[in-house]
Amino acid sequence: MSLTPAKPVLVANEEASKRPSREQALEAVRTLIAWAGDDPGRPGLIDTPKRVVDAYGEWFDGYDADAGKELSRTFEDVTGYDDMVVLRDIEVESHCEHHMAPFLGKAYVAYLPGEKVVGISKLARVVEIFARRLQNQETLTNDIIEAIESHLQPRGVAVLVDAEHQCMTTRGVHHRHVSTVTTRFTGAFKDDPALMDRFLKLARG
Repeated sequence: MSLTPAKPVLVANEEASKRPSREQALEAVRTLIAWAGDDPGRPGLIDTPKRVVDAYGEWFDGYDADAGKELSRTFEDVTGYDDMVVLRDIEVESHCEHHMAPFLGKAYVAYLPGEKVVGISKLARVVEIFARRLQNQETLTNDIIEAIESHLQPRGVAVLVDAEHQCMTTRGVHHRHVSTVTTRFTGAFKDDPALMDRFLKLARG
């Protein structure tokens, strides 16, 4: 009997090796500058590819970060605390996957601790990790909540993201000051309308 070889598991450095080189990225920026109608070799633009690639390295460093690792250090002594933990006004700086344009806003995150709590800075870091990837706002909202659900096993999680999308304000319909709000609730937040409403009031503070 023949056995089908197991599919190899890609580790992080193997995934990274699939990325284009820095020089290829620089050349891609030069190509876009030329496509836009300018000369990538003129004095004002000659260093632009380097700046753009460095900026992309910062804007999208969420691909190299692990939200699970951030949530892995938990504490079990909560001295009987059983109400929600809420973080408000977490900065969101992300880019939409459709136009690679920024969307900027705030995230509001709450969870009802089960047996474990996590440092509050870790929740903000989880938002940051997922924000620094290409996606839509709905995916960002889901990713945040699923990471918290998976690693903390809380009694419920609530997430609200409120952001303005530059692909809508600087192109297309050109409507400014229009924000997009996405929400998702799990566990007790989903089952108890009063609890959901209390979170929304605290988020809107």
